Amino acid sequence: MEVTLLKANIDNAKELHAMQVESFKELLEKYQDFDTSPANEDMEKVEARLKQDFTFYYFICIGQQKVGAVRIIDKKENRKSKRISPIFILPEFQGKGIAQKAIRLCEEKHGNENWELGTILQESKNCHLYEKMGYRQTGKTKVINEKLTLIFYEKKEANKA
Repeated sequence: MEVTLLKANIDNAKELHAMQVESFKELLEKYQDFDTSPANEDMEKVEARLKQDFTFYYFICIGQQKVGAVRIIDKKENRKSKRISPIFILPEFQGKGIAQKAIRLCEEKHGNENWELGTILQESKNCHLYEKMGYRQTGKTKVINEKLTLIFYEKKEANKA
């Protein structure tokens, strides 16, 4: 299965927002994190991000089908970290290794060094994915509510994962 990235722009805001809500809906229901969940963001927030000159949104595609998306924050400053925030795969395509391939493509496109991201500590599959790809826990966490804690990861140098 070939995974590709297709750059999104402001005209794609509605589609990106709909995919984001669909992809994070189950986690929002599970964790009730109404203030922080991407499923609960309004479309204006997606539009504002698309207008940032340091934000790159890509649709994650299999063939011509859009199955998810990823936002990369890359200020193109030497030795500054790039950030994945968020990455999401539509529910029917999750668990197929698509996110892993998409992250590799992002790292190829934006450079293999100095990455960071956050994920839900209680979602062991997500933590396993990032650790398998060479990301290491920073030791920093943020409690959102009694059900959900965010854990932060970094990848400083090019690791073969």
